[in-house]
Amino acid sequence: MVHYLGGRLWQSIVLLLLVSVIGFALLHLAPGGPLSQFTLTPGMTQAQMTHLAAQMGLDRPLPIQYLDWLWHLLQGDWGRSYRDNRPVAQVIFGHLGATLLLMVSGMAISLSIGVYVGIKSAINRGSFFDYMTTVGSMIALSIPTFWFGLIAIYLFSVKLGWLPAGNMYTIGNGSLLDYARHLILPASVLGLVDVATWSRYMRTATLEVIHQDFVRTARAKGLSHGRILRRHVIGNALLPMVTLAGMQLPAMLGGALVAETVFTWPGMGRLFRDSLGYSDYPVVMGLLMFSAILVLVGSLVTDLLAAVIDPRIRLG
Repeated sequence: MVHYLGGRLWQSIVLLLLVSVIGFALLHLAPGGPLSQFTLTPGMTQAQMTHLAAQMGLDRPLPIQYLDWLWHLLQGDWGRSYRDNRPVAQVIFGHLGATLLLMVSGMAISLSIGVYVGIKSAINRGSFFDYMTTVGSMIALSIPTFWFGLIAIYLFSVKLGWLPAGNMYTIGNGSLLDYARHLILPASVLGLVDVATWSRYMRTATLEVIHQDFVRTARAKGLSHGRILRRHVIGNALLPMVTLAGMQLPAMLGGALVAETVFTWPGMGRLFRDSLGYSDYPVVMGLLMFSAILVLVGSLVTDLLAAVIDPRIRLG
């Protein structure tokens, strides 16, 4: 276990360094830059622009800027936002709660529906329900999140008026019910897009378990179909889903970025888009590194959980 954790830690450090180098280079080599937002300021002279670049440290060679940023990051200093001069960590953590709420809600929706559909499709293999869910899964996997979100807004907000079209709460209200009403659409869109993935994996896992020897032995002992399903099939079929949860984390983060943009949800995805628009490099780099760390930690936790749940899995 110690050897495995040491290897994973070393791999994570290398990956984070690669992500930081590539992200830093792409941001600073892209057209425009953080000074572009000041070029249209009335009365801004070239001398003032030069002085501003020196204050922001943008007049130095790019490798020196990267090493300086990396050194401060290792000391726990994520930098300060170009937009409002607030600490980057404070800006990110101010939006983290909204993103986690959206991701957890979306994951709960996709997991609960996907597991149910996958189990029912496997038990009724070859039935009309199985064929329809297979076709529906292929269609769902082809639907972009932003298009699905726009359709949901048009139908449930514009036409029916049942749910709010965006934001996290109504200004002046802020009750729990108001938060829940604003959460339904973005969480449903984020979750339903991933139902197809969960249901397909669950169907395959259930079919594999059904044909195992211990299930046939349970049938030979005269156990009822429902009892076999509850005590022997579902629990074993859910084991691969733990690993899938770690694999789905990057996709869930990407989907959250799109959903937050469509529904103006004040999370990290919307912050990332706004920061790109303002060329706020410190915040963009902070979000990039924080997301990479979150994905790596989530992958490690799912591997450890899978090993704890299933003793047959050996970490080496």
